[in-house]
Amino acid sequence: MSDDVTRRLGQPELEAIFERSPFMRFMGLEVLRVDHAQSTLAVRMPIRPEFERGRAGSQQFHGGAIASLIDVVGDFAIGMMVGGGVPTMNLRIDYLRPGVGAYLDGTATVRRTGRTSAVVDIEIAGADGKLVALGRGTYVPITG
Repeated sequence: MSDDVTRRLGQPELEAIFERSPFMRFMGLEVLRVDHAQSTLAVRMPIRPEFERGRAGSQQFHGGAIASLIDVVGDFAIGMMVGGGVPTMNLRIDYLRPGVGAYLDGTATVRRTGRTSAVVDIEIAGADGKLVALGRGTYVPITG
């Protein structure tokens, strides 16, 4: 792992990874902020018809789309520190209110990184800035 720790990823590298992945490309993710000093990553996901809950045109995000955003942002908050995507061990989500609008912003903060696991808190906010969901993920801090 010591070799991976020195290979930190910046915004251009994360954007390239998101573009190479068919799923993440479909999500339309935009990297907003990479902050290694604060161990935070912020990513935006725009609404698309496939992400809508209920009727078309509602601009209300389905919980599955929100869960995917939480997992990707949490994963790459660790990944930016170790050089790539990492396996998810566990993921917990609390949905607080409907996510409605043109986009959702996910901000992940790494709380602890150990040899075999890392804990990340993820906040999802709507376009209005209101908190939509909270996630906590546990990841294996080794690329793979």
